[in-house]
Amino acid sequence: MKDLRIEQLARNVVTYSVNLQKGEKLLIEVEGHDTVLAKAIVLEAYNAGAYPFVVFTDQDILRTQLMHSSSEQLERLASYDFVRMNDMDAYVLIRADANDSELSDVPSEKIDQYWKVYYHHVHEPRWAKTKWCILSYPNAAAAQRAKMSTEKFEDLYFSVCNLDYSKLSEQMDVLVSLLSKTDKVRIKGEGTDLTMSIKGMPVRKDAGLQNLPDGEVYSVPIKHSINGVIKFNTPVNFRGTTFDNIVLTFEHGKIIDAKANDTAKLLEILEIDEGARYIGEFGIGLNPYIWEPMNDILFDEKIWGSIHLAIGSAAVQCQDSNLSSIHWDIVCNQRAEYGGGQIWLDDVLIRENGYFVTKELEGLNPASA
Repeated sequence: MKDLRIEQLARNVVTYSVNLQKGEKLLIEVEGHDTVLAKAIVLEAYNAGAYPFVVFTDQDILRTQLMHSSSEQLERLASYDFVRMNDMDAYVLIRADANDSELSDVPSEKIDQYWKVYYHHVHEPRWAKTKWCILSYPNAAAAQRAKMSTEKFEDLYFSVCNLDYSKLSEQMDVLVSLLSKTDKVRIKGEGTDLTMSIKGMPVRKDAGLQNLPDGEVYSVPIKHSINGVIKFNTPVNFRGTTFDNIVLTFEHGKIIDAKANDTAKLLEILEIDEGARYIGEFGIGLNPYIWEPMNDILFDEKIWGSIHLAIGSAAVQCQDSNLSSIHWDIVCNQRAEYGGGQIWLDDVLIRENGYFVTKELEGLNPASA
């Protein structure tokens, strides 16, 4: 029996997220072994009069390559894959990995080499040149990460991915406008008191174009403006390791102290380059259907009532933004059941315990609030 939800998602990806036009070329990359969603997107691309291309990658094979490859070999791989990527008008990545920890025992210097020599060479050009969208696939591994049955996770997945993002996009405009006029941001909560400036910096909304699920508004902090401490309460996987209870202390933008369940590994990441000790993004989660952590950053950074910071490079490069070879989002859920918290903009409280409290922003609260 056909799953109409898959067909709807594929249609949303092709017609809305990447807005594929007749004659355009689409590269579909599958991390793992999903064929159902990839096939549906291929069919929708043909329906749009476009030309779909499909490539499968595997984390187990990548691990073997990284364990044995040299910088020269990665450069050769990058040179071939760059030509293909540079020839595309749109790119869709489907994450369907069976094991998030497949790369956990790859030496950090090998991982760094891969990101610097291969990933950034192939993918950085497409950020600006191509229309793109990244989404996960609701397989058993994803359900297990979320500590849910596969059927229940699938139901949640399709409800958040097939949300009417055009409507949510309109609702986000009020928050975008307010942040665009803001100088000082203060985040308060359990173990947290952090200030930063976003004066004159870019503010963006993510509403179903580059991520699915989606639902966040974010800004780029002034690099040296962040001071204070923040305690994150949501597990996050990065480069094969799951981190929890991360606490970061800032002074003039720089992370001067860091702790976690694996502090040694965290400190390794912060030494990747100079920019890895600074922040590139401050985001506010707004998806009304995502309430609990899934241990999948595509979901968790959009949790209703959450905020997140990204260690490393800013998504939008400009004067006073940070540059790094990494971009790592870490989430703090500010709803009452997770310890609560507040967001203040220029000394005005706008959100408390996950809910907006000013009249102009109340429309962003879920209908059940």
